[in-house]
Amino acid sequence: MSFFRKLLKIAPMPTADGAFTPSPLALKLATSKTTDYDGGVYEAPYTGTQHRVLIVCTQEQNMVMANGKKFSTGNHPVELGVPMLHILQAGFEVDIVTPTGAPVVIEQWAMPEADENVQGLFRDYADAFANPGSLADFVAHKMNDDAPYIGVYIPGGHGSMLGLPDNADLGKLLRWAHQRDTYTLALCHGPAALLAAQDDADFIYAGYKIAAFPDAVDKQTPSIGYMPGHMPWMFGEKLRALGVTLVNKKADASCHADRRLITGASPQAANPFGRLAATALLNAVKS
Repeated sequence: MSFFRKLLKIAPMPTADGAFTPSPLALKLATSKTTDYDGGVYEAPYTGTQHRVLIVCTQEQNMVMANGKKFSTGNHPVELGVPMLHILQAGFEVDIVTPTGAPVVIEQWAMPEADENVQGLFRDYADAFANPGSLADFVAHKMNDDAPYIGVYIPGGHGSMLGLPDNADLGKLLRWAHQRDTYTLALCHGPAALLAAQDDADFIYAGYKIAAFPDAVDKQTPSIGYMPGHMPWMFGEKLRALGVTLVNKKADASCHADRRLITGASPQAANPFGRLAATALLNAVKS
């Protein structure tokens, strides 16, 4: 069977550390050398220094699948890069954190190598990704009424399911943002991290509607070798059990805004999601 999977190019590719990246077929179907980033031109970008956006990234790489094999993941470069470009073009500065300040992990196999805008962003912010701030330090020392953040962004990639959904500091950050009407932005698998906001009281996102990567698609992708096995758990199931409604059934360009929570369904949504988020932040500043 493995011979035919290799012949058909649907066998996941092994990495030096014993994990797997997507098969050649999966890469051809699910990734692109360019993006549909539209330039992020805003007629009246923000020009002040009072408002910033905090980007919470994963520092973990390998997801252990249900069969014990490891999937080499991280933050998806399109889902991180394109919305970040919009936020920057809208005039907002960003600060990047991971749970402990360890380097941001990027799904390099999904990098759009011929996209000059995304490539330029990763060059410009190489040091910030390699040396991010610590979420634990932020929560302990900087999360107060004077904090200059108008938005919190959690980019996608399966890596957002690693170390974030059960992170107590992220839970504190999300509840703090929710209480002070700060925008929370999450794309693709990023909404999995909203699970960190669970506590003994009511789930703050119960009754919300979101766009997110569908569990049904995650269940199908091992058939083309995108992952080396089935997912260890499904974040959509957990969110629905807590009272969240998913508005999309496909991994498409769907985006949704519900109060101060803005979400998107997949890498295809990165550009419209980025524009929706940046516009919402600009409108919040104006109001």
